[in-house]
Amino acid sequence: MNGADSEVGRLRTVMLHRPGPELKRLTPRNSDKLLFDGIPWVGRAQEEHDAFAQALRDHDVEVLYLTELLQDTLEYEAAREEIIPSVLAERQLGDRLAELTRRHLADLDPEVLTQTLVAGLAREELKTGRGLVYDLMDRHDFVIDPLPNLLFTRDSSVWIGDQVAVTSLAMPARTRESSLTRLIYTHHPRFAGVRHLYEPWLEHVEGGDVLLMAPGVIAVGTGERTTPAGVERLCRRVIWAGLAHTVLAVPIAQQRATMHLDTICTMVDVDTVVMYPPVAYSLQAYTVTAGDEEGELRIAPRRPFLSAAAQAMGVERVKVIDTGLDPVTAEREQWDDGNNTLALAPRVAVAYERNVETNARLEAAGVKVIRIAGSELGSGRGGPRCMSCPIRRDGL
Repeated sequence: MNGADSEVGRLRTVMLHRPGPELKRLTPRNSDKLLFDGIPWVGRAQEEHDAFAQALRDHDVEVLYLTELLQDTLEYEAAREEIIPSVLAERQLGDRLAELTRRHLADLDPEVLTQTLVAGLAREELKTGRGLVYDLMDRHDFVIDPLPNLLFTRDSSVWIGDQVAVTSLAMPARTRESSLTRLIYTHHPRFAGVRHLYEPWLEHVEGGDVLLMAPGVIAVGTGERTTPAGVERLCRRVIWAGLAHTVLAVPIAQQRATMHLDTICTMVDVDTVVMYPPVAYSLQAYTVTAGDEEGELRIAPRRPFLSAAAQAMGVERVKVIDTGLDPVTAEREQWDDGNNTLALAPRVAVAYERNVETNARLEAAGVKVIRIAGSELGSGRGGPRCMSCPIRRDGL
């Protein structure tokens, strides 16, 4: 059975996306719009990702690839009829070009359609294009934008218990990611009968802001990507579905370096987090539980995150492994996703090899660190946790 009730239960199945031609679409002209801080060397990024996937397999983790699942899904006519109109719903195409693009997509086989939905479609590639909108576009403009951030599969869905929350991504450059993920969970036979806890058309929530602290305890960050309204909606849904008894709503700084809660805090054991020192003891949380009436929430006053988490988890304290005592090193390694570890089991975590100080402190605390290269993968500001969507973990 698919599902997860923690961040550290033994990982059994994960969904990844191997970077491909969509990264080759990045240029200095469009990288800001597409949310990349650099132009990655694609071949090296693929090598790094392959090594990441192999490290997971070496620890008996089943690796599923999003594009393979999507291609299987697009064998079904109902899936094609659902996704093609949604891709063309954006208003910049106009009626004429949208119709011509729809015909083009409808004629593609599942493999080519999958590649087009992920890598995008440039004006010069649409040979049947015509009309005023088409004529006014630059030859290098995109009729369908590429999805370089699809690499970060954590953001577009998160499993909570045996249900999947297909998230609502805040940035326009990433909206289609959730549509593709939802298509897979809706139409692929592997996920037949799975209940959807959340949907892409609801208030903004991103998977990088959702931490399964313990069975029944969830922390949700609100900052650059996840809105307060999204936190409230998710709280109501998980609590009244019986998937959590407590949600910790955690405000975080609205800036690029801390775009998600998992950029400053991830779990490496049942009671241990790796955390960015400047926020470790200043981070606050609102404790949310069920109210007296169905659908209502009880909200406790704000208090320090670590103490609120310990109380909700039923532990004496949450242990903290800092990413370094030297403030410059800590800031550098946080920027390079030193906090963004992926736990494969209690006290076993994958981390970028470049974060030397953080990894040394993890090992000194008894955590086995599986180091992977990330010089190119990290150019989109995401680490091993960001690049992985756990689909099945053992219960604690």
